[in-house]
Amino acid sequence: MQLDDLYRRVIMDHYKTPRNRGKFESGEAVTIDLNNPTCGDKISLQMQVEDGIVKLAKFTGEGCSISLSSASMMTDAVKGKTIEEALKMADDFSSLMKGGSVEFEYEDIEALSGVNKFPARIKCATLAWNALRKGIEHTQKSDN
Repeated sequence: MQLDDLYRRVIMDHYKTPRNRGKFESGEAVTIDLNNPTCGDKISLQMQVEDGIVKLAKFTGEGCSISLSSASMMTDAVKGKTIEEALKMADDFSSLMKGGSVEFEYEDIEALSGVNKFPARIKCATLAWNALRKGIEHTQKSDN
């Protein structure tokens, strides 16, 4: 099996069986709503951050397989990470979208590496990561 085929399968797996899809029933959570007007992708990211650690992350939304797969991967990858580690992952993901060679502890993310060949799809892949950044910014402002 070629690497591109494997990556497509990983992306489709996250699209068809998303991890962490849904909303928190109770408890404090930061909610960030973002959309990509160029293609219609929408995401609502909820995060519970305690003592500088992303305890849980969930998302709802609609969009293409790239957008929703990226949200699924991101919410799985940042659970249990410090906000600094989560921001570093977001920076690394941006580098990956620019063609950089980056390795992730949560290897599924690397399946999105081919998106950088399609500039119009980069915004789809980065939507959830941008929501993560905004959520962390919001958390840091409310802590001060």
